[in-house]
Amino acid sequence: MFQTAPGDPDSIAHIIQVALAPAFLLSALATLLNVFSTRLGRVADKVDALSATLPGADGEARATLDRRLAYLRRRSLLLDLAVVLASLGGVMTGAAVLTLFVGALRDASAASVLFACFGLALVCTILAILAFLAEILLAGRGVRLEVERKRDKAG
Repeated sequence: MFQTAPGDPDSIAHIIQVALAPAFLLSALATLLNVFSTRLGRVADKVDALSATLPGADGEARATLDRRLAYLRRRSLLLDLAVVLASLGGVMTGAAVLTLFVGALRDASAASVLFACFGLALVCTILAILAFLAEILLAGRGVRLEVERKRDKAG
């Protein structure tokens, strides 16, 4: 993969430079995971608040609470999917960097493994962002439905 001797300082510096590039992806994934976990916490808080009002609810209110809880469940599932995919993206990025180092140390051609690991990291990242997008859209829809329900009750 690299044309210089494995112990050559220039070769080692080049390997480190190449390995630092995925650090930006890892940083972005860490930020995404922070956002996902914050939103998941907010969903959990809403579930707790709704669940506390469920025992004293009458028939119509209970049906409304059940719908809202089902909606929050879908949001939490999408966020779970986003967290899993972003985590897998991070793992694949780490595997790509590890492959780069192992390939450089062994003087072996590890390009296909490196390509596969980094490619999978990118695919997982894209899918995590799409799952997050779906959750955001679902959250926006829920807000709009809640506004309409309140408007209908007031009118």
